[in-house]
Amino acid sequence: MGVGGWRAPTEVERDLYDAKTRGDWPAYLDVLAQADLYHAMSRAQADARPGWIHFNPVRVNGHLMLAFHTAGMLPAPVPDPVFFATDLADLAQDWPRDDEWLAVNPGTPVEAFFPATAAHRQMWRRHAERATAPRRGRLRTLWSGGPLHGPVAHGLACGALLCVANGSLWNAMGWHGTGYVRERRRLREWWGITDRAGWASAMEDLLAGEMSSSVWGFVLGVRRSLALDFGGTVELDHWRHATTRVLHHRAAQATGPAQSTGAGPGVRPVSETELRAQVAGAQRLIGRIARYEARFRADGLLPENRFVHSVEAWDYGRASKMARWGLGARYCTLEEAEQAVLRAGRVSRLEYRSWADFSAAYILGRCLHFDEEEFGDWYGEMLDAHRILTTDPASPWRNIPFKQP
Repeated sequence: MGVGGWRAPTEVERDLYDAKTRGDWPAYLDVLAQADLYHAMSRAQADARPGWIHFNPVRVNGHLMLAFHTAGMLPAPVPDPVFFATDLADLAQDWPRDDEWLAVNPGTPVEAFFPATAAHRQMWRRHAERATAPRRGRLRTLWSGGPLHGPVAHGLACGALLCVANGSLWNAMGWHGTGYVRERRRLREWWGITDRAGWASAMEDLLAGEMSSSVWGFVLGVRRSLALDFGGTVELDHWRHATTRVLHHRAAQATGPAQSTGAGPGVRPVSETELRAQVAGAQRLIGRIARYEARFRADGLLPENRFVHSVEAWDYGRASKMARWGLGARYCTLEEAEQAVLRAGRVSRLEYRSWADFSAAYILGRCLHFDEEEFGDWYGEMLDAHRILTTDPASPWRNIPFKQP
């Protein structure tokens, strides 16, 4: 798989090495055309013009070259420099100068150097056009340089559903992701995070299971209490009636100022109109959850007569990813990201019994937030990822015990 004790970090470097060993440079470019490629630039360059990419040539053997690394060959993130991500198709379009060569993974067993004239770039385009392998919806592992077992690997595996859906390396603790600028854009556009303080605040909310709707937790908590009190399956009508009784009881007991319990609607005086709205909303939510769970059972996400007891897994799984997104955006250090990943693993083990249990809870939370009972991509991507993670022999869910022995 390598040379002199070297092991290819991912399937990309393995295939590049095999093609290079054979002297099959068209095959090498075919592999390269399906890979993300990373180029280093100073953080000052990236921050000065976030919408721009900056090429920084170096001279090697008399040639000006632009060095690009595949994901498995990237160094651990440091404050400076940072990397932007691109691919061979975009490089064929945006290459700055004909006299600058393309250097791939220089200084490694898979290094290669290519001239980049207009004619050569036209050849790159043809290789890119032939690249048909899907980049998303696949399990990718960092076999060298990433944890495969132990607590850090377990915490990283809590974010594996999203890694598989996006086709990213599930166990890359030293995260570069989509590149520094795009990682910052992701956090700004999806989370409103623009600095270290915002990242740290979101991280704590996720690890506390407080980023999801408290109403979801309240409704699911009523059913969980019924199951503990009475045992066995909780009938839908029983769940509905009990939820209504709890809401009426809370409204009757509310005599002082608001005292939110953090487990559902706050204990405070409510009008009859507001109480009716709370009850109606809870009943609609129960119906949605029941329909999702029926679909989960039909699709093999849930065993028969089992239900999802909480949706904190959606927060914990996103916490595992948020730790890495923050590192990619340089809002935290590698050590801080690793500690957050470890915490995500610990809280997940406390709340759930197995990877299957965790997965169903994560997917329900995601669907309640995004899917609106369309059973579209928000659900389909997760179902596919769940099936890969529960069946692929190389999956972390097949090789890392959910509970510590």
